[in-house]
Amino acid sequence: MNQNGNPPRVNLRRAACTFVGLGTLLFLAAGTMRWTGGWMFLLEITIGGLITEAWLAKHDPGLLAERRTARGQAGWDRVITTIMPLLWLTWLPLMALDAVRYQTSFVPFGLQCAGAVLIAASFYIVYRTYRENSYAAPVVKIQRERGHAAVTTGPYAYVRHPIYASGLLTYVGTPLLLGSWYGLAIVPVMAALLGLRSMMEERMLTAELDGYADYLARVRYRLVPMVW
Repeated sequence: MNQNGNPPRVNLRRAACTFVGLGTLLFLAAGTMRWTGGWMFLLEITIGGLITEAWLAKHDPGLLAERRTARGQAGWDRVITTIMPLLWLTWLPLMALDAVRYQTSFVPFGLQCAGAVLIAASFYIVYRTYRENSYAAPVVKIQRERGHAAVTTGPYAYVRHPIYASGLLTYVGTPLLLGSWYGLAIVPVMAALLGLRSMMEERMLTAELDGYADYLARVRYRLVPMVW
């Protein structure tokens, strides 16, 4: 429920602001509006976000409301979640400069299409995660008021942090779709931040969430099956 006690709805205004804001970053750096990869990225991110919010509004409004607040966030997580968006907002114009304005990278069309597929796949993993886990808040915390419990089904049977795994797909897919090898070279830095966050989160959940230690013993991989 929102502050007025009503179920949350899809936030079209925020989606429009995201579209305009990211578009401004990308196309100002690119120096042109004639950039198919940039438009595809904006449309995919915006439409995927709207579909996800619409599903949550219908099937799990409590989770949608939870994802719109950062209350109760751990202090160390606040630091990480401040760094990550700043890095993202620097990363996007860098790729526009690389791929379009200065054309220092050439990514084959087939790989650009693969990038779009990876981003779409990341939204599917997010959907599957939300369907299984009504406690998938955007910040690290224990939601005792919502009966927080360890989730072990769906994608959680394969990796311990499927939302972060979806983030990795987006990190790899975005520079491919936008056509930037330099952008792809920065992905390990962003992946390292996700890895650090996952380890810190596990430490807190093991200490404070019943059943999580047993879950860690059963599911070996954090982000990528058969890898890590």
